[in-house]
Amino acid sequence: MGDVAVGARSGHDGEEHRGGPVEAAVPAADSAVTSGSDSGATEGGRVEDEQIQGGGAGPGTPGPGPKKPRSFWKELPILIGIALVLALLIKTFLVQAFSIPSDSMQNTLQQGDRVLVDKLTPWFGSEPERGEVVVFHDPDQWLAGEPTPDPNALQTFLSWIGLMPSAEEKDLIKRVVGVGGDTVECKGTGPLKVNGKALNEPYVYPGNTPCTMDDQGGQFKVKVPKGKIWVMGDHRQNSRDSRYNQSDKNHGMVPVDEVVGRAIVKAWPINRWGTLPVPDTFDQDGLNDQSSAAATLTVAPQGLALAGVVPVALWRRRRLTLAEPVQRVESADR
Repeated sequence: MGDVAVGARSGHDGEEHRGGPVEAAVPAADSAVTSGSDSGATEGGRVEDEQIQGGGAGPGTPGPGPKKPRSFWKELPILIGIALVLALLIKTFLVQAFSIPSDSMQNTLQQGDRVLVDKLTPWFGSEPERGEVVVFHDPDQWLAGEPTPDPNALQTFLSWIGLMPSAEEKDLIKRVVGVGGDTVECKGTGPLKVNGKALNEPYVYPGNTPCTMDDQGGQFKVKVPKGKIWVMGDHRQNSRDSRYNQSDKNHGMVPVDEVVGRAIVKAWPINRWGTLPVPDTFDQDGLNDQSSAAATLTVAPQGLALAGVVPVALWRRRRLTLAEPVQRVESADR
């Protein structure tokens, strides 16, 4: 190309000797040289394009296709892992299943029933209330001498993730009769009295009396200390509860710290599904003659809610107050 450009230049020079303008030939030569440079640039551009296309990102090259979705079998371990983590979190902080091993809560609960226990509420400072059915850890060898189950590997795994109760945990389930500050009393065959008020107990096992006539603990009058609860089974003549553990270090009381949570639902078997509400007898007038500290705990959640709402209300009011002058100025400008 460079030779062609020079040849063309020489031809124009001959014309110039014949009387043509010399300046007119210069642009032609320049044009020829420039054209050759453009060709070089084009070739260089092609090379660059080829290099880019070789990299797989040049124009005209199709982009990478959509990623193939993972197969179900590859995702299954991830899903199982997520399910296990959620089960552990639920068991630890929300709800746990427990099995009823004895007849001490008949007929409210039967042996073999499965109940769901609320473990979330105690995290917010709530304490057991009268009439609730609660699960609690053995406070001081209440289960001494009881046979220990020997679970297989599957049962151990299911109990670890919360789908079955743990065989290693020594837990009991009873009804709360007295809380901190209460005076609980049994004379003769009953009725059971709390703070001097006789309880009407339709949940007591048919044929049983509310109080038991014996010298082992069935006749008593106790004052429940703060931070403790007094518990009794609904099957009064077949329950080793607070009455028969008054010689232990807690004098038959259960420390609130040992309470796992409140049983709220009978979940299994299906034909026995139902809730476990607080009986109406515990709502009677005059029953709440207890310490002011316990009464304060009752209103604590409402107090916390109010304390959280007030700052928000004040902040919104402040914003509205600051916004009003701006609106008035805009109206005046109009």
